[in-house]
Amino acid sequence: MPHQKNVFIVMAVFISLSIFSCGSKDDAAAIRKLIERGAELAEKHEIGDLMQLTADGFTAFPGSHDARSVRGILFVAFKHYGTFDIRYPRPSVEVQKDAPTARATIYFMIVSKDLAIPDLKDLYENPQEWLDKASEKADLYQLKLDLIKKSGDWRVQKAELAAFKGLTF
Repeated sequence: MPHQKNVFIVMAVFISLSIFSCGSKDDAAAIRKLIERGAELAEKHEIGDLMQLTADGFTAFPGSHDARSVRGILFVAFKHYGTFDIRYPRPSVEVQKDAPTARATIYFMIVSKDLAIPDLKDLYENPQEWLDKASEKADLYQLKLDLIKKSGDWRVQKAELAAFKGLTF
């Protein structure tokens, strides 16, 4: 089902896309806030706000989707899936010291709105245990983001999505 794959790619990209200027004091925390805010915007289907926060030349993989095609895919995906929640443990973030760039890895699931999955919140700080528990309940994904900081704001330049395949991504 190539269409579903593209839908998940695009939805995953926008888990990570929204943040306002946070300064350079703690970039890793700012990127994690970006991921949190991006998930909230995706859950609310706020495509316009998400699209304004991509970097010039943004690309989503697999499929090499540009920002324009992502907008269309998101519209179709949000209409098809209706209301949903995005759940994830603490994202890993690596900020480059010599350049305004970073890489983040997020493990996540998209589930029906308000689906109860006990104990996942308690595992936020332990991504491996979160993955073990969550993989029993829903399909999981890994999203790797390349980010760039311009004018004090972090933006996603590139996103790569992989589905969980048993023991690995």
